[in-house]
Amino acid sequence: MAGKTEKPKSGPGAIGKLYLIAYNLILVIGWSYVLCLLTRSYLTDDFKGQTLWDTVRNSLFIFQNAAVLEIFHAIFGLVRSNPVITTFQVLSRVMVVCGVLLATPPTAAASSIGLPIALFAWSVTEIIRYGYYFANLISFVPHFIVWLRYTTFIILYPIGVTGELLCFYAAQNYASANPSLWSYTLPNSWNFTFSYNYFLIFVMLLYIPLFPQMYLHMFAQRKKILGTPASLKTQKIDHSTKAKM
Repeated sequence: MAGKTEKPKSGPGAIGKLYLIAYNLILVIGWSYVLCLLTRSYLTDDFKGQTLWDTVRNSLFIFQNAAVLEIFHAIFGLVRSNPVITTFQVLSRVMVVCGVLLATPPTAAASSIGLPIALFAWSVTEIIRYGYYFANLISFVPHFIVWLRYTTFIILYPIGVTGELLCFYAAQNYASANPSLWSYTLPNSWNFTFSYNYFLIFVMLLYIPLFPQMYLHMFAQRKKILGTPASLKTQKIDHSTKAKM
């Protein structure tokens, strides 16, 4: 009986690979810059007289929205990520930046304690994540980068979600006090109504079912890549035994 012929794994061509290398490297640099701005904003007087939002707004807008390209990377097969999961991950942050921070006055969500919390978690996470992708593309992946990629999320992901929800909460408080903000009320020729305030509440409630799913998915990925502590211990024993033989 003839064996089954395995289909070759799809992936980016030479041009696609060069593009992904440049894309990931640029975003490592970009998020490093955002983290630098965040740090300098609190530890130095370099931006005296400016709020944190004034300092990071343009850079955050550019580098966070650049992640939208990842959805297309997944759809067109440049990477092997799940397009649906990628879309949820990307749009949640884009919503925070464009639909919350930029959509409300600087004295609302952008003044929330959630902003520095989210910025810290996002920037560290993205530096590691894009650095990991870059290392894979050039076929040089030190184990510590793999470990960071599949371990730091355990702390950083809940921190980031906390920051995001605090920004949402601040924006929702402002929208509640200003119900006409980004809202469309009846009666109108379209016979359609939209409440920005209730939309924010709806999105916040979505975190309840979605956060555990995404978090557990990342743990599953961690187990797949790093294995369980017991399996890692077994591997070390096996390697040491072979070395003695």
